[in-house]
Amino acid sequence: MMWDKLLSTRRYGHDENQKNVDLEIIRTNFQRDYDRLIFSSPFRRMQNKTQVFPLPGSVFVHNRLTHSLEVASIGRSLGNIVSNQIIKEKKADNHPLMSELGTIVSVAGLAHDLGNPPFGHSGESAISNFFENGGGQSLKSDMTEAEWLDLTNFEGNANLLRLLTHQFKGRRAGGMMLTCACLSAMIKYPFASTERTKKGKYGFFQSEKEAFNTIAHETGLVCLDAERNIFARNPLAYLMEAADDIAYMIMDIEDAHKLGILTFDETRERLSSFFDGENLQKFHQKLESVKDVVTDTNEVVAFLRALSINQLTTRTSEVFINNYDAIMNGTFSGSLVKNLPEKIETEYEESSDLSVKKIYNNQAVVKVEITGYNVLKTLVEEFLQAILSPNTNYSRKLLQLIPNQYKTEAVSTYDKCRQILDFISGMTDLYAMDIYKLIKGDSALTI
Repeated sequence: MMWDKLLSTRRYGHDENQKNVDLEIIRTNFQRDYDRLIFSSPFRRMQNKTQVFPLPGSVFVHNRLTHSLEVASIGRSLGNIVSNQIIKEKKADNHPLMSELGTIVSVAGLAHDLGNPPFGHSGESAISNFFENGGGQSLKSDMTEAEWLDLTNFEGNANLLRLLTHQFKGRRAGGMMLTCACLSAMIKYPFASTERTKKGKYGFFQSEKEAFNTIAHETGLVCLDAERNIFARNPLAYLMEAADDIAYMIMDIEDAHKLGILTFDETRERLSSFFDGENLQKFHQKLESVKDVVTDTNEVVAFLRALSINQLTTRTSEVFINNYDAIMNGTFSGSLVKNLPEKIETEYEESSDLSVKKIYNNQAVVKVEITGYNVLKTLVEEFLQAILSPNTNYSRKLLQLIPNQYKTEAVSTYDKCRQILDFISGMTDLYAMDIYKLIKGDSALTI
């Protein structure tokens, strides 16, 4: 892959390239992408979407919006470090926008969770299970195999590409009309649901196949299998993924400490585990210097969190540079975090295991997942029934709740399902709960 293609400033939805590389302007096209996302409604709605823990009461923990801002921040650092090394080591021609890698990864970080439905992964599971094992099973004969796999494995990553590129009713062509460079950097899984990973992950729905192919060809992604339409990742997608990995691992540990799930000693041990040798010595020296003047343990943990993020960001960028040729050729496999030095990777895995044991299986988290599962299952069932049988009085009333942007003249069963899932996946947790209560006629239900 070549940077002159990867750094395409063409906006999706425009027929001709906009070759705006004037570095004297106030904002580059990639910086404009960042601003478009920050000011968009889907981005703002993430403040009411659960990250891991229930939406905050007296203790403020992360939601999807704060998580995305932190991923964008880490991504910017990763992109800047990598671009500086590429320029320093002369690994590529001196493209005038090479210094903008940090901006592109930051844009991808802002957007990476926009496609997630309410209640996160439990929402994805509820949607998928409705079609796989619930009332949606009867619709299978109305779809192609690929369309059916889209629904039985609802995927937030694929939904992201739809959200950003689809022309919703009353909106302009090209969706948010972001640059192809930024859109390409967001696609972690550059293949369809028919080629999904063992975890069910894939990058685009059948409805966005053409959009994906346009972006892949515009940015010069390596085609690994033309017959199956499988491409290699954009190199910057590895940095976006790493920023996400680092953010949710470290920030979940900090949130768990704030909520009393992890003790200070457990938290300190976990955050120090990413250091070794001289770096570990420096870590403890800095810890002692802070503890001499700071008595608030949350503030001490925040300081240790910053040190840990810096350590993982530095070491992850080294993995990228050390594997630069393989990444650019499309032959690199796995994630950057999985290719960290053995000691750090082992500690990262142990932190993941701890997260599963003490954080993701925490009662408060499990309760939200159960609630989310039932809420999403009910919403999909009710609204899909309404759009498939629109002539009953109840269906007409229910369909009036759908905003105009999601109301299309859908003919196929697949497109009707997409229409309902667009509406539901865009909801916040709280709005989904409100509609659920309305349907159930129970205003006393709470999370």
